Amino acid sequence: MKFIALSCTVRRALLNGRSCNGLGSTAVMAYAAPETRLLCAGAANGGLFYWRRSMASPAEAKLREKDKEKAEAEKSVVECSYWGISRPKIMREDGTEWPWNCFMPWETYHSNLSIDLTKHHVPKNFLDKVAYRTVKLLRIPTDLFFQRRYGCRAMMLETVAAVPGMVGGMLLHLRSLRKFQQSGGWIKALMEEAENERMHLMTMAELVKPKWYERLLVLAVQGVFFNAFFVLYIISPKVAHRIVGYLEEEAIHSYTEYLKDLESGAIENVPAPAIAIDYWRLPKDAKLKDVITVIRADEAHHRDVNHFASDIHFQGKELREAPAPIGYH
Repeated sequence: MKFIALSCTVRRALLNGRSCNGLGSTAVMAYAAPETRLLCAGAANGGLFYWRRSMASPAEAKLREKDKEKAEAEKSVVECSYWGISRPKIMREDGTEWPWNCFMPWETYHSNLSIDLTKHHVPKNFLDKVAYRTVKLLRIPTDLFFQRRYGCRAMMLETVAAVPGMVGGMLLHLRSLRKFQQSGGWIKALMEEAENERMHLMTMAELVKPKWYERLLVLAVQGVFFNAFFVLYIISPKVAHRIVGYLEEEAIHSYTEYLKDLESGAIENVPAPAIAIDYWRLPKDAKLKDVITVIRADEAHHRDVNHFASDIHFQGKELREAPAPIGYH
């Protein structure tokens, strides 16, 4: 009973903020722990009663600090997630945690290096010739500006190459909504192309540090090219896809020249970026040459897809009438 009376009195003192002198009679103080009596005695001159565990060891204090940091980290994760739902941990095959948020393991693949890199669509009609000559004219200022700086050239190329697939996929998506029609998988195929080109850019960004005027050039070229291609795709999808097919042929040529400089030693064959190793499932000891080789193969696939799409339109059909090359990076 005495212990209960003591605990109740101490609790009231803590809640009411009373001084140590308000703890009660000397009988109550007699049951208090020695350190409590010392604290109360030090606050006897009208000070408020407080309790502090002053005998904690350094190890315990450090443990409490770690627990507090962990709680704050968990709180920040919950606050940043969507309605408190956070993404589960994704693991690699070797048991390590997946480090990328920009793509997932099931979006990675082994590039098909057996694809024919020498294929060329010979212009057969007036529109084909217009598309071919347009691409050749666009290459002239690029050659003059970048010359043999193929890293910067590739960076610029990928900022442009990622636009057509996104524009085409977006317009097909809007048409599907307007006409209540299936797209035949072409929306997904073109968006896959745009995402693949964007991953090329993310890889090149790890290798090339563009100068300020090159960044300005990227802004200007992307602004002009996006709007021009948007209008062109509305007017003539067949010409738009043909132009992209020829652009990809030029990309194959540029990456082939890049590989020649790597093999000759003009450009250092540095280790491949980690993002490229995971995206293309390359060996851990892969080099820049391996990265450029798989990117060139991707460009060859994009060449075939866009020439195929243009051929469908030239036959007087819509894309949805032909099977889309989904998963064909």
